[in-house]
Amino acid sequence: MPDLPATDPAGTPAADGAAPRDTSPCDTAPRDTAMSGSAAWAALGAAGHLTRVYRGGDVRRGIDVDGLADVLATADARWSVPATLSASVQLATALPVLATGTGPAVEHALTRALSGTATLALAATDTTAGTDLTALRTEAAVDATGVVVTGGKEWITNATTAESFLVLARHRPGRHFANFTWVLVPADAPGVAVRPARSALYAGSGAGHVSFDAVRLGREHLVGRVGFGLPVFARHIAVERLAGALWGVALCRRVLDGTRRRLTGREHREGTLWSRGHVRQRFAAALVRVRELHALTERSAPAVAGHYDLQAAATLKAAAGTTVPYVLGECAHLWGAAGFADGGMQEIRAQAALFGIGGGTTEVVLETVAEGAERVLGDLSRAVLPL
Repeated sequence: MPDLPATDPAGTPAADGAAPRDTSPCDTAPRDTAMSGSAAWAALGAAGHLTRVYRGGDVRRGIDVDGLADVLATADARWSVPATLSASVQLATALPVLATGTGPAVEHALTRALSGTATLALAATDTTAGTDLTALRTEAAVDATGVVVTGGKEWITNATTAESFLVLARHRPGRHFANFTWVLVPADAPGVAVRPARSALYAGSGAGHVSFDAVRLGREHLVGRVGFGLPVFARHIAVERLAGALWGVALCRRVLDGTRRRLTGREHREGTLWSRGHVRQRFAAALVRVRELHALTERSAPAVAGHYDLQAAATLKAAAGTTVPYVLGECAHLWGAAGFADGGMQEIRAQAALFGIGGGTTEVVLETVAEGAERVLGDLSRAVLPL
């Protein structure tokens, strides 16, 4: 794997001989936590790592699980939680959804994004509740000449840096699943306006709000078949949930490793903090939770990546949504007062709350898990031997 360039806070290559940054208390390698998501994306593209996420380097052939895990672990090891989120959404959802389309506009955007030259924002979350996509108000008026997009999207990752927005909009009224369509909207099209979200925790992800004031585009900007917006989204949100679990394991492993190094080096009475039984037990409980998430991810990944298994993906999302905040909360406690430093464990813990919200809240995905209870229980059954 080729080396990624060292960077300064603005995301430009560092000067030769500059000392690498190590701004996080949980680092095991030099990191640049000030790196923006778009700059991290460009670095991954320049190193040739973005295409390794897909089978044979072709996004239309589906996800390569090991490639996705490697790239997410690389991003987490080098950059901040917001920067890794920026990459994760594009790799797992935005690019695969875009690849369901064809034509010059789609191919141009796909090529630029896969090279790291441009970022792509997935604009699904509307001004309505994010978990109720059938209520979204953004409209796409489609006719023989083109499409007109009107509405707004909120809390969009990569909004302030995107070259294009992949917009989920309704093309006719009502909640039917066939009433929604994807549209590729250039960020510089007349009628597009972007404002940053007021979030210090996630500023590095380019989070923002986008409005579309009668944005007129040609039909080549329609992505996939009209009316297939929600089925396509449901298919690929499964992979986003797998990506969240893969990233969650990498993040928890890194933080636990940094926490253990701190505990073993922190003097306490005649020994160290690590020599205290209750400290080790608290750490071990968190370690068990990560191993559980890792085992579940390993078992479920083939079904999600290969067959877009929504039930397995919901289970992964629910597991990551409870495991990651728990583990990082325990580590934040073990760091004590030092955890409140800028960029410290308390900040990382707060950012990790997204694992229980982004891509569907834990409560919503648990409903999906419950709907498949009979199948899950069947999978757990063993034959009862005759006596």
